[in-house]
Amino acid sequence: MSAPSADLPTPDTFAHALLAWFDVHGRKDLPWQRNRNAYRVWLSEVMLQQTQVRTVIPYFERFVAALPTLAGLASTEQDRVLALWSGLGYYSRARNLQRAAQICVEQHDGDLPRDIEALSALPGIGRSTAAAILAQAFGERHAILDGNVRRVLARWHGVRGWPGGSAAQRLLWQFADTHTPHERVADYTQAIMDLGATLCARSRPQCARCPVASGCVARREGLTAVLPEAKPKRVAPTRATTLLIVRDAQGRVLLERRPPTGVWARLWSLPETDDAASAARRLRDHCTLRADSCTALGSFVHTFSHYHLEITPLLFDGIVKPARVGDDPDHGWYARAELAALGLPAPVRRLLESLP
Repeated sequence: MSAPSADLPTPDTFAHALLAWFDVHGRKDLPWQRNRNAYRVWLSEVMLQQTQVRTVIPYFERFVAALPTLAGLASTEQDRVLALWSGLGYYSRARNLQRAAQICVEQHDGDLPRDIEALSALPGIGRSTAAAILAQAFGERHAILDGNVRRVLARWHGVRGWPGGSAAQRLLWQFADTHTPHERVADYTQAIMDLGATLCARSRPQCARCPVASGCVARREGLTAVLPEAKPKRVAPTRATTLLIVRDAQGRVLLERRPPTGVWARLWSLPETDDAASAARRLRDHCTLRADSCTALGSFVHTFSHYHLEITPLLFDGIVKPARVGDDPDHGWYARAELAALGLPAPVRRLLESLP
């Protein structure tokens, strides 16, 4: 790892050049920048974790139209929150978002706390997100270090090592704080995120257009393809599962709510089993199947951050006796028109939408 050398521009010069670029090229009309308040900034920051701006925009607009206030988020049903989030992925973000809103109602008079330690302690927020909220909503001076900022600073200062490692991260936090100005903090925060998302991209960075390229160690030493260094690779395992698409005579599909922990926690999904042979045992409490009712659909692979899931769907249309599930809150028969209001994992929603 390396510290800034004596011939590099000063931090004030870095911020000044970045703000001048932002004034001309920065993104200033994103939905969460309009009618800006702490709730809208917080929601956008959580949605933007590991997700690109163009993907987030329609989800953000739909979410705030349905739940425009923190109090509304805190009090609504979790199923509704998950349905609004459905397709955006990383569903723990949605669950943490609602739990944090509930804590704010219970402990902070219905508002996000202005103290960075208290804000960082809320579920799903953490140090960088808390800093971004306070900087953009209130103009307070706090340094941020999201993925885009890590990439910019790792390249500009020539920081070796995986940025998520403790040693590299400590150094990057020091640089982030050093560069953060005392004025126009909200603009600077957006500017450095914009720089990382647009010009200083992970692949093929546009160094010729970068406002701080003259001081960049990675550009000067030909290391833009090397920095930031990648996380040490671990081969992702592949797991297999069988999803059961069970339809009754009215075309309704049997769904079940997943457990409160693990993958797709508390989302509605299809019954799951190890193989076709165990399907009847798996479903015996909810319906009776004919022996010839099973149709195997094409298998596909869904990739999570830490493993691959090979999914084999089995379609059962020969339901003899669908059971009543009115007393079971975690199982239900749903018509196609009702699926939009449910929190469904993206691959399950796509699978159901593909059915004739």
